[in-house]
Amino acid sequence: MNLLGALAKVGSLTMVSRILGFVRDTIIARMFGAGMATDAFFVAFKLPNLLRRIFAEGAFAQAFVPILAEYKQTRSEEATREFIRHVAGMLSFALVIVTAIGILAAPWVIYVSAPGFAKNADKFQLSADLLRITFPYILLISLSSFISSILNTYHKFSIPAVTPTLLNISFIVFALFFVPYFDPPVMALAWAVFVGGLLQLGFQLPWLAKLGFLKLPKLNFKDAAVNRVMKQMAPAILGVSVAQISLVINTIFASFLQSGSVSWMYYADRLMELPTGVLGAALGTILLPTLSKYAAGKDTQEFSALLDWGLRLCMLLALPAAVGLATLSFPLIATLFMYREFSLNDALMTQSALIAYSFGLIGLIMIKVLAPGFYARQNIKTPVKIAIFTLVCTQLMNIAFIGPLQHVGLALAIGLGACLNAGLLYFLLRKHKIYQPKQGWLAFIIKLFIALVVMGGGLWLAQAQTYFPLQWVQVPGWQKAIQLSGLVVFGAALYFLSLALLGFRPRHFKRSES
Repeated sequence: MNLLGALAKVGSLTMVSRILGFVRDTIIARMFGAGMATDAFFVAFKLPNLLRRIFAEGAFAQAFVPILAEYKQTRSEEATREFIRHVAGMLSFALVIVTAIGILAAPWVIYVSAPGFAKNADKFQLSADLLRITFPYILLISLSSFISSILNTYHKFSIPAVTPTLLNISFIVFALFFVPYFDPPVMALAWAVFVGGLLQLGFQLPWLAKLGFLKLPKLNFKDAAVNRVMKQMAPAILGVSVAQISLVINTIFASFLQSGSVSWMYYADRLMELPTGVLGAALGTILLPTLSKYAAGKDTQEFSALLDWGLRLCMLLALPAAVGLATLSFPLIATLFMYREFSLNDALMTQSALIAYSFGLIGLIMIKVLAPGFYARQNIKTPVKIAIFTLVCTQLMNIAFIGPLQHVGLALAIGLGACLNAGLLYFLLRKHKIYQPKQGWLAFIIKLFIALVVMGGGLWLAQAQTYFPLQWVQVPGWQKAIQLSGLVVFGAALYFLSLALLGFRPRHFKRSES
């Protein structure tokens, strides 16, 4: 299997999902703006998303995929099938309980996660009502992510990569056609979440059946392999929870700031999710099963070489994305969101948050490469300890930054915390000789730096020139889109042309696996 080709396929499909996500957020911004209703919805949507990452994409995948890869390598197909059924039974059992608690305790959940909303009774009640509708999403999307983990382990990367588009399609359809039928109108977005979860789960079931794994879950508390997954999940839940707790704490801080702060951070975070999803999630998706295979076979040389390949790709693509987000922050926000209810002030506030977030983009993506180096070896405790330390440091930065910088300080703390997390992961991988860098890193970084300066300087000059002044306020959307597209193409051309002149070629980054 060509890993670079697989990465390109997963990344391109994820790009489609992210583009649809921007269409979704553009529609939401145009129809609802940034205020009480959107703050309430984003808090209600963030909570099931948080638990999804804990139970499915985060802790569960990290505990489940390495053991599934081990079964695939060393056990019979029937044993693997039974293992999957038992894990499915245990996961379903836990998710049903969590979902029921979330629905019944919705007001208390809102009070804990956004206590500032309690000052406004209408906002608080709306958030609780929205949460009751969105909370079943945790059950649906976690089962969908469980299926995705199986498909990824069997190198069926395309189906899990395209599945998230269904949630965005659900949002778009509900926002465009069903808003007039709901009171309040924002309730349509909550039902879009629920329907999107159903679509994502149902879409993957036929592909699971093709692999022969579509059977009813079996609950067995005594299964040794399932207990191994559960034991691995305990520290993994703590580790993933630390990162998500950081986001919840940021929401708590933001709930005390001026109205709109939660929404400004949300829209900035959505723009950050384009590179983190297209590159970070794609790299993590491909690396974890392959690294797990090398760990099971005790092939330390190939294990280290694959990490080195992932880090080089991360630097090559994440750094220009960070520079691009910072230098094109206002054009991006003006083109995607600044319509009707989304004002110029909303755009400027979101721009400030996006620039602050961009400082941490390289850290956020590097974590997706470095953390699997531990997870694949079934070592989850080390990343957990790092995550806890990072959480403490991030909250100290929140306290230090929120006074002078308001919501921008919260975004900056998250970005700097991600860089600290990535740095510590890298240090320990080197210290324990799990990762040994290949030769040529110094020259690689110098060439990257030159290309980034050329790209960043070129984009700054393109916006500062007076011969063809670019307009972003009170001009039609098509004009903004043409201008933004021109800047993006210009910046990409400067960067990749500089790399080509410095000797970079696509063949240098090819890597094949059996």
